[in-house]
Amino acid sequence: MQITVGHTPDADDAFMFYGIAKEKVKSHEFDIIHVIDDIESLNKRAINHELDITAISAHAYAYLSDYVILQSGGSFGINYGPIVVSKKTVNNYKNPEDITIAIPGKMTSAALLLLLAKDDFITNFNTKEMSFDLIPSAVLEEQVNAGLVIHEAQITYDNLHLHKIFDLGSWWNKITDGLPVPLGINVASKRRLDRSQITKFDILFKKSIIYGLNNMNEAVDYAMQYSRGQSKELITKFVKMYVNEITISMGLNGQNAIKKLFQIAEDKGLISHIDLDFI
Repeated sequence: MQITVGHTPDADDAFMFYGIAKEKVKSHEFDIIHVIDDIESLNKRAINHELDITAISAHAYAYLSDYVILQSGGSFGINYGPIVVSKKTVNNYKNPEDITIAIPGKMTSAALLLLLAKDDFITNFNTKEMSFDLIPSAVLEEQVNAGLVIHEAQITYDNLHLHKIFDLGSWWNKITDGLPVPLGINVASKRRLDRSQITKFDILFKKSIIYGLNNMNEAVDYAMQYSRGQSKELITKFVKMYVNEITISMGLNGQNAIKKLFQIAEDKGLISHIDLDFI
């Protein structure tokens, strides 16, 4: 059967799909049409059930209905994650009067984590949505006071002489006693696929991720098409950060991290109660 699968133009997603895209792992069940879009666009497309299976921000699941979460393909940080950067040091933001922080979309997990951490960071701030890849330059050009960076910018911000003023990964690790940071997940529409079909895709995707990890060099070479000008060394480092054992299968550790994210957000009145459905 033909299915549409959404994922981002990011090196870690390309790495995970290498096995499927290049038929290193094969499926007799699915004819896959790859749909490439940025994560916030995929979040919005998921609301309308435009795709059979898609990557989304973990946060975006709070606004969906009739979706099941795959075990495979999740992006979890292990004591690292999104970072708030600025041209100034943290001491300049002790008592801000009017601080604007650029965020990569309101439904991103990074944006939710920022709101959850505000009492431990900056109590009052404004946010400005922009494409994630424009945020570092917006901070440099002082279009905003600070920026919430994701993807490769988490490990390249210092090359731009930006300061890390808050580390959401470390913050999450501390308040949850070491749970991984839930950032991205993959979901399947229950309106478009039955659970048997979803399970078969989940197994296929898991095989593709394992193939990439077992063939790191060639899989990273494939992912370099989405390197955004970064070196292979840096992209390899980034992939290894976000494609790990929890990516192969999130298990109870990953599930508990997602549950914790929604529990804290619900307790703070940021989202309504969520009934999570894992395949």
